Amino acid sequence: MLMNNILVTGGAGFIGSNLIKSLIEIGCNVTSLDNYSTGTNENEVKGATYINDDIENILKLKESFDICFHLAAQSRVQPSFDDPQESVRINVIGTTKVMEWARINKVKVIYAGSSSKHHDPSDSPYAMTKFLGEEICKLYKKSYNVNVEIARFYNVYGPKEPLDEKFGNVIGIWQVKVDKNLPLPIVGDGNQKRDFTHVQDIVDGLLKISNSEINHEDAWEIGTGVNYSINELYAMFKQKYNANSVNIPDQKGNYRETLRVNDDLINLLNWQPKDRLREYIENL
Repeated sequence: MLMNNILVTGGAGFIGSNLIKSLIEIGCNVTSLDNYSTGTNENEVKGATYINDDIENILKLKESFDICFHLAAQSRVQPSFDDPQESVRINVIGTTKVMEWARINKVKVIYAGSSSKHHDPSDSPYAMTKFLGEEICKLYKKSYNVNVEIARFYNVYGPKEPLDEKFGNVIGIWQVKVDKNLPLPIVGDGNQKRDFTHVQDIVDGLLKISNSEINHEDAWEIGTGVNYSINELYAMFKQKYNANSVNIPDQKGNYRETLRVNDDLINLLNWQPKDRLREYIENL
């Protein structure tokens, strides 16, 4: 690892905790900045330092860091409709503070972007504010020469994902329903397709980006490059749990398809994602 002192914003969350585990294993000094609005103490990794504070207070940090993985975000589509101001505060203002901090302290930043960038950002407060976060990163890269790389995540699943009916993704939500012996909700017709990406592939991609000197003019795309419909996902759950389903009305911001088609991370940084979805559900 080129960098030694590492800050992970949102380090008590799902992706952040998996990233920190890998960073600790390769001998990095890791600090997490998280306000625990969705992150949890259970996600803390032995050996890392945890600061319970808001992303807007990043400028108060006194330690020096080589690199920052900026994962702190309001990170789900449906909850963003309930509180658009909080999405703006964390995803836009928070990211601006991170960029300002990085400019002053000369820290390399890897920003967690979203595959929703490939759709109309005005489809949801989440999509718009993650898109604006990318634009702020590009502004600081171009105008202030901040060393920032954007990593666009597709639909992430895996160990420590939130088992939460509000903040979970479909796999997390369905695990909660299975535990309660309730039918699995399928939004709309269930034919919408998702590029489900295992969190370990996300972590591997982030580490490869952090170790590279290559500057991407747009963003590194971290998705499996394979997608499954929600109905296909349900078939895997039915095979595992013999669960029933219930169709619920379509939701705003619910895309018909997500799929990574950009291979830069594979071709330039030798990243090798795996389609682990069926195996993961079989082993739940």
